[in-house]
Amino acid sequence: MALEITDANFDELVLKSDKPVLVDFWAAWCGPCRMVGPIVDEIYAEYEGKAIVGKVDVDANQEFAAKYGVRNIPTVLIFKNGEVVDKQVGVAPKNVYTGKIDAAM
Repeated sequence: MALEITDANFDELVLKSDKPVLVDFWAAWCGPCRMVGPIVDEIYAEYEGKAIVGKVDVDANQEFAAKYGVRNIPTVLIFKNGEVVDKQVGVAPKNVYTGKIDAAM
């Protein structure tokens, strides 16, 4: 399972990471989010030790969703050195997400 990223640990897990970070902004009621969730979990397993992969429940954690202008979910942001370097809004195939992480390495 991908890491649970919250407003409380976002700074530590995402912004201070020395590895690329994939963050999936989602909500339990969002149908497309339920399609992306298993893909993100697979990526978490495949990139363990190489990248940080986590999910932010936007209903419970609104601070960083607002800060990064997440208006539609699912939205996946790729961070490198604390900065957003790529973004995917909506459902995409797994290789789209892994390609974005690979580009950030």
